[in-house]
Amino acid sequence: MMSRRAALRRAAGKVPSLLSESSAVLGQYLRPLGDRVRAVSQRYLSPVARVVSPLGFVVAGTAILLWVLGAGFGWQEALLGAFMASVLLVVGVGFILGRSDFEVSLDLNRTRVAVGDRAVGAMQVRNRAARRSAAVMMELPVGAGAAEFRIPRLDPGGSHEDLFTIPTRRRQVLEVGPVRSVRQDPFGLLRRQVRWTDTYELFIHPKTTGLDGSSAGFIRDLEGMPTRDLSNSDVSFHALRGYQPGDDRRHIHWKSTARTGELMVRQFEETRRSHLAVALSLNLGDYGTHAEALEDVELAISVAASIGLQAAVEQRKLDVYSQFGPVRADTGRHLMDGLTRLEVRAGLRENVVDVVRHTADAVPGASVMFMLTGAQTTARELREAWMHVPVGVRAIAIRCGLGLAPARASIGELTVLTLGNLDELGLMLRRAVA
Repeated sequence: MMSRRAALRRAAGKVPSLLSESSAVLGQYLRPLGDRVRAVSQRYLSPVARVVSPLGFVVAGTAILLWVLGAGFGWQEALLGAFMASVLLVVGVGFILGRSDFEVSLDLNRTRVAVGDRAVGAMQVRNRAARRSAAVMMELPVGAGAAEFRIPRLDPGGSHEDLFTIPTRRRQVLEVGPVRSVRQDPFGLLRRQVRWTDTYELFIHPKTTGLDGSSAGFIRDLEGMPTRDLSNSDVSFHALRGYQPGDDRRHIHWKSTARTGELMVRQFEETRRSHLAVALSLNLGDYGTHAEALEDVELAISVAASIGLQAAVEQRKLDVYSQFGPVRADTGRHLMDGLTRLEVRAGLRENVVDVVRHTADAVPGASVMFMLTGAQTTARELREAWMHVPVGVRAIAIRCGLGLAPARASIGELTVLTLGNLDELGLMLRRAVA
C-alpha cells in the first residue's frame, strides 16, 4: 500500500515538469508563428486601419453579416441592407482616391512666446503638379486640438497661404503639426491622410516681471560683501600674521617683515561669488485644495522665472530645483524652456521642506537661496526648511497666492515674503533688502 502511494506521489511530482516542458516546446513553435502573424497584420491590416474609421468598420461588419443572413435564409431585407452598406463603402472609396503633389511649408513666427503674447504662424501650399489640383482640406494639429484649412483648386505652380493664431492662455509646450491633407467621404466611413511637414514645438513661457539690480536679491560678487571666513588668498585684505610653513611666498609683506624682523604674510577675508539657488515647490498641498491652487503654482513658477532671468542678465550663477530634480539654468533660454516643461501634479509626497533639503545638498556653495511655496505652508514648515539651509547663506521664502495682501515677516534669520501679484515682486524684494 505504501509503495503504491509513493509511486503516485512520484508521478504527481513529474506532472509540473512535463507541463513546463510541453509549454516550452509549444511556445518554441508558436512564437515564430505569432511573429509572422504580427508582421503580416502590420503590413496589410495597419494601412487599412488607418483609412477605415470606426464607423466604417461597423458598416463593413454589418454588410458582411447581412450578406450572410440574406444568402443563408433568403431574406430580401437583409440582402437589400447589405447592398446599401456596400454601396456606401464603394462610394466612399471614390472620395479618398487621387494623388496630390503639394509643397507645404509651415512657418511659426516665434517658437517661444510668453503667456498672453500672440503666437502667429503661416501655412503655404504650392501645387507642384503639371495639372490643376483638386480642392483639399488641410489639417493642422495644435496640442490636443486641430485646425482645418480649406485649400481651393490650384493651377500648376499656384500657391495658397493661410495665417493662423495660436492661443497662449497658459504655460505649456505645444506640438504644432504635422500638416496633413485629409480626404474623406461625406459619411465619415473612410478617411485618408497624407503628411506634408514635420512637427514643431511651441514654448509658451511663464509670465515674468522685470527686476532691477537692487531687487534681484542680496547679490554677492567679487566687489561685494565679504564673509567672515578667513582665507590665505583672496581680494579682500584683512590683516597681517606670522608666516607659517606652506604659506604662499607671494603674499609676504616685505615692509612689515623688515620692520618686525620676522616674516609676515597678508591674510584675507574670503569673498563669495554670487550664486543663487531657487527651491521651487510644485506640491499642490503647499498651495491649497481650492480651484485657484494651480494658478498659485503658476505664480510661483513666474517668480522663479523672473529671478532666474535677472540672474542671467547679470551673469550670476543659478541653480533651480523642484520635486522633479534640477532645471537646466545655464542660460536664460534653457531656464525658461525647463520651467515651461514642468508639470504640476497632485499627490506629490515631497513638500517644500524636501525640495529645500535637496537643493541645499546639491548647491552647497550658494550665497542666496529662494524658497518658493504656497500660502498653505505653515511657519513650522518654513522653519524646518530653513534649518536645512547652510550657515552663512541668506534665505528668503516667498509664499505665493493670487490676491494675497503683500507682507513681510521674519522667522529667525529667514525673511518671509507674501506675494499676491507678480508685478509686486520687485517692490517686495526691495523691502526685503531694506
